[in-house]
Amino acid sequence: MKALINANIFDLGSYKENQYILFNSEILEVGPMSEFNESCQVIDCSGCIVMPGLINCHTHVYSTFARGINLSYKPKNFKDILDKYWWKLDKAINKKSTYYSGVINSYECINNGVTTIIDHHASGTDITGTLDELKKGVCGDSKIRGIFCFETSDRFNTTLCIDENINFALKRSEKFAGLFGMHASMSLSDKTLGEISKRIGDLPIHIHVAESQEDEDDCFKKHGTTVIERLFKFGLLKENSILAHCVHINVVEAKMIRDAKAYVAMNPTSNMNNAVGMTNYKLLKDMNIPCFVGNDGLGTNITREYLNLFFGMRNNFKSPTGFTLEDLKVVIDNGYKYVSKILKINLGRITKGYKADMIIVPYNPPTNVNNDNAFAHVFYGVFDNFHPREVYCDGNCLMKNYSTSEEITDIYSKARVEADRLWERVAKNDSDCLKGKS
Repeated sequence: MKALINANIFDLGSYKENQYILFNSEILEVGPMSEFNESCQVIDCSGCIVMPGLINCHTHVYSTFARGINLSYKPKNFKDILDKYWWKLDKAINKKSTYYSGVINSYECINNGVTTIIDHHASGTDITGTLDELKKGVCGDSKIRGIFCFETSDRFNTTLCIDENINFALKRSEKFAGLFGMHASMSLSDKTLGEISKRIGDLPIHIHVAESQEDEDDCFKKHGTTVIERLFKFGLLKENSILAHCVHINVVEAKMIRDAKAYVAMNPTSNMNNAVGMTNYKLLKDMNIPCFVGNDGLGTNITREYLNLFFGMRNNFKSPTGFTLEDLKVVIDNGYKYVSKILKINLGRITKGYKADMIIVPYNPPTNVNNDNAFAHVFYGVFDNFHPREVYCDGNCLMKNYSTSEEITDIYSKARVEADRLWERVAKNDSDCLKGKS
């Protein structure tokens, strides 16, 4: 049993000063320091805010090994970015690169206070068993939580993709679970969707939807309908499904998402980077569609997504009140609620009975903090210069005094070797695409 002492606690429910938190894998007790009398290991949190560990609600761990790769191409649209960059990379990913990208990505998540990820994996060289390798790297060796799926696409052997999703989803614990992964409508034939529909049961899907206008245009051209209507036609719009992006959906599609009780994962930085537009949060809010935040594999700092979502939406709506701190608080909280539901645990609060997924962040406020303005302090002060000191997941200290593990140097060295091998496979698959490594 351990205790955080002299803590200023902020979760999305309340702000409390000078508290203690007694915990093992779960939070056992929270109270004012005047009532603390336990004899146990203590961690002094003076001058810090203690918050729940953060969640990245849509990411691609394998993109870790895209960092520094130099593919010589000039994309004219989003489809070019997929064809000439990401699909060349993920085609060459195998079990070993899956594992090492999982370990490295998780360490960097920990550095950024992220203790749970929802990942959307793709690996063309190996399909069968890759989700177990990913889980090993993320949840086993790195000890954070993860919800995983394999990106079924007609680019791969779809039977193996379907088997991998279904077989992995049969396993679950408080640390991991599985969804049914699909890439996007434009890379899935009717034949594949029909086979998925036959086998999926009630398993929620995790799919990219209308990230670019090309996805909708492709669906109209080939199938005479919208992306969401197509998924509904095949019975794939399940409750608790994650629909990533939804930048170009219409009102009819939004109503269908609402009725299906699905979730939308917004990825503001990636959307801006790919110049595809931004999700219409007002439409989703008006329809009572629960939204949360991911980063689409663009790094591991989810607080950057909170900042870019907030400022990007205001700019998008051309209104300083078009997206508020209250909106952001709801969006973040939706992530906690979703993961809690899927993993069947309690996350997102610093209170008795919740999992001890916590981050300790130094913060010296220039103005007074109270329950009414605490989130404004966190957003403008903590998230803007975000450096957690300690990170706990399931009560385990994963980062202490800004340091994660003594083995991390060796792991990074091995990962660089594996990244070189991956890049060599990319070059071998397409001798014209890899011009150099930077």
